[in-house]
Amino acid sequence: MNTTMEQEFELIAKTFMGLENVLAQELTELGANNVQIGRRMVSFTGGKEMMYRANFQLHTAIRILKPIAHFKARSAEDMYDEVKKIDWSRYIEKGKTFSVDSVVYSEEFRNSRFVTYKVKDAIVDQFREKTGDRPNISVTNPDIRLNIHIAEDTATLSLDSSGESLHRRGYRQESVEAPLNEVLAAGMILMTGWKGECDFIDPMCGSGTLPIEAALIARNIAPGVFRKEFAFEKWPDFDADLFEEIYNDDSKERGFDHHIYGYDIDMKAVNTARMNVRAAGLTQSVTIEQQDFKDFEKPAQPAIIVTNPPYGERISTPNLLGTYKMIGERLKHSFGGNDAWILSYREECFEQIGLKPSIKIPVYNGSLECEFRKYSMFEGKMKVFREQGGIVQTEEEKKAMAEKHRFKKEREFKKRFEEEEENEEGDIRSFKFHSFEKNYLGEPRREERRDWHGKESRRKFSRDDSRDGRPRRDGRFGKSDFAQKPGRNGSKDYKTKRSFDKKERRFENED
Repeated sequence: MNTTMEQEFELIAKTFMGLENVLAQELTELGANNVQIGRRMVSFTGGKEMMYRANFQLHTAIRILKPIAHFKARSAEDMYDEVKKIDWSRYIEKGKTFSVDSVVYSEEFRNSRFVTYKVKDAIVDQFREKTGDRPNISVTNPDIRLNIHIAEDTATLSLDSSGESLHRRGYRQESVEAPLNEVLAAGMILMTGWKGECDFIDPMCGSGTLPIEAALIARNIAPGVFRKEFAFEKWPDFDADLFEEIYNDDSKERGFDHHIYGYDIDMKAVNTARMNVRAAGLTQSVTIEQQDFKDFEKPAQPAIIVTNPPYGERISTPNLLGTYKMIGERLKHSFGGNDAWILSYREECFEQIGLKPSIKIPVYNGSLECEFRKYSMFEGKMKVFREQGGIVQTEEEKKAMAEKHRFKKEREFKKRFEEEEENEEGDIRSFKFHSFEKNYLGEPRREERRDWHGKESRRKFSRDDSRDGRPRRDGRFGKSDFAQKPGRNGSKDYKTKRSFDKKERRFENED
């Protein structure tokens, strides 16, 4: 971390419901201060370097917000007056554009678009009165992104330091139907506790999200390395030298002595996953092959399975229940001595697996209230396994499982709302969910637990291309796209040293 002293300020990291504890742990390990878990968010404090690192290094954050004002607003006039009190010349330079994203849960303010207009009016009027000019609004690519959140009469106005949702890593070249969100995939992997200690297998890998996120975690690669830009790079106080130092700091990366395998029955999915793995420069760590799960054989080395089978919601299979029955059969006969983690939505699907889970963790996949279940597979009979000192369920898992109401309270795996908006980015926006009284390991939530509802930008995703197996921030293809070059210790094949061109405001490869 930078040794220079700088003033700390409040920051908010947004995430999915169910991943708050994982995100809090990530922030703690990153060195953030005053980490407090809220609802679909974690608040913390830090300086400019911490804000840059949070965007660049966190695996389970959707967005990093920097609050600049908290105030009470009981009417539209209050809202306008409070926003106008802020000196906006500190944040929006002459000739720059801005946008406002509003999230509203209030009897007084029922229309988020109305709130957006009021905030914009206050900012524009202030500039017009002071300078005679007004800044322009840009929805697609603004220089400054603002976020206002209103819960009844309490408003928080923030600068959005991320821009495009952080789940858009930049390595995804192609996709399959209903791809797993990258942030959710990373959160699932971190929940298992796996950080590269054994082989990793996803037998139904789709476009390869779980294997790629597993490789980033195993090698401790910052997921932001593939991104073309972050919103804070357009801020007036952007420190290009500091960010270049963070961007090129690979001191925490580590080797990976095992391997990651992804399989899928669909050859189109296999080709897509291979393309994404190649674009991420992770072919030395990840192998993708075509194989039906029913043909799965016991791996030669110890391994963990993490997978996301079809639920019959956004994507289905001709014989959904039969698929889950086959999964249980394969785990029993071909995965003894290892752990398997399965994310699904329907109770009847889990029942077909026919195995007793040692832990159930409630998480959300988009708007679906799912469960992430762990199955500890052992060889032979349970009695013999236990006599030999085997542990199917830890004391921590037993305690968590005893809190059955935390994940199955009048729920029966049904959608929370009849009226729901399809989420094009695949992350949580304005859904209200039940708050869980316990976290995923059965620990009580903090009393100061807060409610935070976020809404992401609908900006069109622009793909981040790679050259020589490494990310490019200028989005251009080179002749040797996707070619692999063995790097330091034969493993650093995804990134090259960058220099930051302040004038052009973009990174270029140093060839």
